[in-house]
Amino acid sequence: MALDAIMISKLIPDIQAILPCRINKIYQISKTELLFQLKTHNGKNQLLISCHSLYNRFNLSQRKFPTPEEPGNFVMLLRKYLEGASILSLTQENLDRHLKMEVSFTNDIGDRVKWFLSIELMGKYANVILVNDQGIIVDALKRIPPFENNQRTIHPGAKFKEIDPQAKNDPFITTIYDHQLPLTKQFLGFSPLLEQEVRYRLDHGQSFADIMQEIKGSQKLYIAKQQDEAIFHCIELRHLGPNVSYALHEGLDVVYYHLEEKDRIKQISGDIFKFVKAQIKHYSNKLPKLLEAYDESLECDIWKEYGDLLYTYNITDTKGQRSITLKSFSDDSSIKIPLDPKLDGKQNANKCYTKYHKQKKAQDHLLQQIKITQDELDYFTGIKQQLEIAEFNDAKEIKEELIKLGYLKKPQQKIRKTKKEEAPKYSICRIDNTRILYGKNNLQNDYLTFKLANKNDMWFHAKDYHGSHVIVQGEINEKIIRLAANIAAYYSSGRMSSSVPVNYCYVKNLKKIPQAKPGMVQLTTYKTIYIDPDIELINNAIKNHN
Repeated sequence: MALDAIMISKLIPDIQAILPCRINKIYQISKTELLFQLKTHNGKNQLLISCHSLYNRFNLSQRKFPTPEEPGNFVMLLRKYLEGASILSLTQENLDRHLKMEVSFTNDIGDRVKWFLSIELMGKYANVILVNDQGIIVDALKRIPPFENNQRTIHPGAKFKEIDPQAKNDPFITTIYDHQLPLTKQFLGFSPLLEQEVRYRLDHGQSFADIMQEIKGSQKLYIAKQQDEAIFHCIELRHLGPNVSYALHEGLDVVYYHLEEKDRIKQISGDIFKFVKAQIKHYSNKLPKLLEAYDESLECDIWKEYGDLLYTYNITDTKGQRSITLKSFSDDSSIKIPLDPKLDGKQNANKCYTKYHKQKKAQDHLLQQIKITQDELDYFTGIKQQLEIAEFNDAKEIKEELIKLGYLKKPQQKIRKTKKEEAPKYSICRIDNTRILYGKNNLQNDYLTFKLANKNDMWFHAKDYHGSHVIVQGEINEKIIRLAANIAAYYSSGRMSSSVPVNYCYVKNLKKIPQAKPGMVQLTTYKTIYIDPDIELINNAIKNHN
């Protein structure tokens, strides 16, 4: 869900508190997201502006974001003018979903000038527009030419036009309302979600003025679940049941970070989702055809029998005939033999023998192809499941794996750089003196199990599922075993199941399968534990002990 204007008004004071500040770096972390790295009087900070059609927002963030190797045209222009500039002010226009950020910088002739960024967070029309001191648009994240909107053109060189204010009341000033009309029609900044909550509270005895006073004083973000979707606002959403609360800006990161992660992966890493999906479709279609061909090849003996019958009965004149019926040698039953009408009896018999030998030889080849196809299907199914829980760096390593195995072409670099190959970025959970390491893709799994782990470390993996390799280094007890098994179960394709079997053993009891793809192992001696995957248990362990 996108922010409404009242929610936006709650975020602005925190940003105003760090102004004026200096813009150190500007990144475009996806097609719709800009990241400003700021130097403030309190230290370093980051301002994220998203113009995503569904997730548009802005907030201060401490998260780490991936950056593309080649920046887009708009971010290059922003860097030209605004890197090193100062943000002087940030204001909300008419309690609406558009903001004005005033920036000051020194131009080419040494004069100090003031420009502004218009930040418009209005659903699919969300945009960031750079406007100079003459009110002329320098450029925008999303250009809108005149033929698309002749009322408000967003294009370099066009005159910037302010968004017309809405003829509604400010709910922080006016608390009188018409009970019969929707609040969204009467007040600025109201969204349907906020109206639902306000109506619920009004029905339970709270006054409109008290609700607005609570909104005004709120410093938290409350998150509730509605049909597995995170719904949030700056007051507790009582009509949706239990809520969890965070600091305002932190809460937005919690809600949105992983929602937009897949978009970042697609936009920056290339659409490996599409490639993997196409491979799964290809091998899924190929496998039943191979199985059908193999079943047909198992009936090769019938063609030998057809040939024997044609020779034994000395059938010669078969031209023009499409079949012939002869008695079987074994039980005098009638056997209908298909014929090629262009061939005589001897030639048809030879054709039967040829088909017999061809299908006989094809059996081994088809078995080999069936195994290869099944292995490829299993491999890409595992990759797809890894992508579903992947963060950006995990997906980047998956792409590197596909390039190394020859599935994808290596992108050509404009500037050759010799980089030292880095170790895969696996995840770590620390509990007292014990470390639990786990991978989220094949490269991480392979590295953990065969390069990093000691032979006396404990290894965990969900049985009969694609999933994470989990390594435990340090003390082993029942609590550690259950947590490690929980991680292995959750980061597997069985995470939505209950009683997931998880195998565990010492690393010395593992063996790498020759010529197998990364992450494949053989187990000798092992034990099995059954676990119900619980992400809350994992998150609490990471939060409390890391």
